[in-house]
Amino acid sequence: MNRREYLKCMASLIALSSAAIPGLAIAMGPEDKFTIAQLKYKGAFNTRPTALRRLTLEVEKRTSISTGPKIPRLSATQKSLYQYPLLFWSGDQAFDSLPQKATQALRDFLLSGGMLVVDASDGVVDGPFVQSIRRELTAVFPNRKLSSIPSDHVLYKSFFLVDKPVGRLAISKELEGIFDEDRLVLILSQNDMLGAWAKDNFGSWTFNCEPKGDKQREMSYRLGINIVMYALCTNYKSDQVHVPFILKRRKWKVD
Repeated sequence: MNRREYLKCMASLIALSSAAIPGLAIAMGPEDKFTIAQLKYKGAFNTRPTALRRLTLEVEKRTSISTGPKIPRLSATQKSLYQYPLLFWSGDQAFDSLPQKATQALRDFLLSGGMLVVDASDGVVDGPFVQSIRRELTAVFPNRKLSSIPSDHVLYKSFFLVDKPVGRLAISKELEGIFDEDRLVLILSQNDMLGAWAKDNFGSWTFNCEPKGDKQREMSYRLGINIVMYALCTNYKSDQVHVPFILKRRKWKVD
């Protein structure tokens, strides 16, 4: 069962339960608040310790999504990984190959509805970390290749209208991804998005954003929120009903 079928089943179950038992309400408890997980591996996996929590705070602030207070750090083989729809994999240096069980576990997670975002913190295009990532992805998906995510993909309009995939840096003009049919299951960013979101213990930004400062940081946050919305809702915003609204927001002609 894919994510779309799962959501339809859940909606039907809720409707049926409410009709059958008057007054019954099915709701998510506090433990079911949205949370991003971070992939733990043998290497520098936690380069921006505060960044993902800062993103979830912005998600809660700007959307109707409630978020959890902690960012779990999990290995690929932990069964609890399936509790989280969105997983981040970050680093800033080369790392050894993952065990075969880990690559199989990542494949299963992604094909079961999960989404993985790889974010390079090293500040160079195709640096040692990304080269290691490309090697690992050939093991995770031997029959699928990374490709450029088109600029008109729903990812860029799932909540905010985003034109460029920036982070702390703007050294790569595109995001790369891997698709499972029409669903984007993996995103690769080389612009250090986490670096744009990170704050220190005193609430100050850990890093400057270059070259466009606070404006670039804001666009990076918007991209991060779009990623969260896509992980939760996939391609719903690509439905034709949304097109006139999107075009109007862009001040293009709407027939």
